[in-house]
Amino acid sequence: MGNIIIILTVTTESQLHAPMYLFLRSLSITEIFYISVTVPRMLRDFLHVDKGISFIGCAVQLYFFCFLGTTECFLLAFMAYDRFVAICHPLHYMTIMTKSKCSELSLWSWLSGIFLSLIQISYVFTLPFCSSNIIDHFFCDILPVVKLACADTFANEIAILVYSSLVIPFPFLLIFVSYVCIINSILKIPSSTGRKKVFSTCGSHLTSVTLFYGTATITYLKTKSIESYGGAKIISLLYTVFIPMLNPVIYSLRNSVIKNAMCRWMKL
Repeated sequence: MGNIIIILTVTTESQLHAPMYLFLRSLSITEIFYISVTVPRMLRDFLHVDKGISFIGCAVQLYFFCFLGTTECFLLAFMAYDRFVAICHPLHYMTIMTKSKCSELSLWSWLSGIFLSLIQISYVFTLPFCSSNIIDHFFCDILPVVKLACADTFANEIAILVYSSLVIPFPFLLIFVSYVCIINSILKIPSSTGRKKVFSTCGSHLTSVTLFYGTATITYLKTKSIESYGGAKIISLLYTVFIPMLNPVIYSLRNSVIKNAMCRWMKL
């Protein structure tokens, strides 16, 4: 509901048709689909004795999970680039970050998710599965599914590593470089009030990035101790369920423009 309210608020409020808020709308749309991939199935398993999922159903769930997760990674990177341009090149912001440029970057995020995930899933589901069919997870994730294969998975593990390197470290590197430049520009502002005001515009995005990338990195670079105590499942629950639910709160509480617009919209 929080993501839906943000989508409707940004769409109906003309003052929120700036690139920063258009990116936020794209992120909220992604979050709604992202959380819908795992939660409905998980709730169904809570209520039914039979927790089985078909081979095709597992492949579809894994594809959309990877697709939407990849899309969110690139969206967060482009949102950091938007903040970089706004703070480091304010006089050129309106000419660089136009509405068409914002739409183009959002589209690239979705297309990257579609094609990178398709390649990854094709590697996973061409493996022979002829032994155990019990997935030690609450949804079809890459690593638990690959563990069920009864063949040499070295090539697949390399493919997963390459995929993870493109999806997690590469966008995170763009975010890191953007924030290094942003912090450098903020430190040059003589007024402490001005520095605080400028940095507050990045606070919501930085919080969202830290939560999403932190939990995702721990999950896919998990140690045996984390895995043995079921810690990986708990961490997966954080970035698949709780972070998409928290993002509307993070962005609305720290942004007075969105908060006031949401209040006006809900009073209609």
